[in-house]
Amino acid sequence: MYIIIIGGGRVGYYLTKALLSEGHEVVIIEKDAGVCKIINDELGGVCIRGDGCEAATLAEQGTSRADILIAVTGDDEDNLVACQVAKYRFNVARTIARIRNPQNEIVFRKLGIDITVDSTNVILEHIKGELPTYPLTHLKDLGEVGLEIVEVRILPDSKAVGKKVKELPLPPGSRLSLIIHQSQKPHIPSADTTIRDGDRIIAITTPEQEETLRTALSGT
Repeated sequence: MYIIIIGGGRVGYYLTKALLSEGHEVVIIEKDAGVCKIINDELGGVCIRGDGCEAATLAEQGTSRADILIAVTGDDEDNLVACQVAKYRFNVARTIARIRNPQNEIVFRKLGIDITVDSTNVILEHIKGELPTYPLTHLKDLGEVGLEIVEVRILPDSKAVGKKVKELPLPPGSRLSLIIHQSQKPHIPSADTTIRDGDRIIAITTPEQEETLRTALSGT
């Protein structure tokens, strides 16, 4: 795959290094000449000095044949512009933008960015996974179809304990896909499956119904 990365900071550097090791063709576009030199000294001539928000710069790097463009600068606006130019000027099929302000995620999605990566939310999700009082963890965002995959842990005082799946007030459009119970093998639940304390449930839902699903499964 041909992948263009906007931003040669730490994120861009390590991402490029990983992608190169997997055999992909990668180009970094970075404004700072000094940063470009460091990257090229270490990774070869993969870094081009330029502004990834400018159509002319993207055209020079053959963006029209790129499979993915990933914008990981430290500026949300620059990341948004780079992705929009790539998608709407050069018809790049997949654009990924790093965001620093979680409040920008909805705006980015409405403006056509395929995937947003919020380092703040990533950290929060890891923290939540360690908190017994917070039972829901995001696993994957399926933004292209308006769905997300989440994991819900069933706590001892949950109202769902002892109930069958068909008895749960699951929100419309939500489905329980897998149940993992302690050392037992994961299994696909049926309508008659009973929810037990300690279950880990993999579910598919919409962002709008996430809180309703959490309450249905782990509400007290």
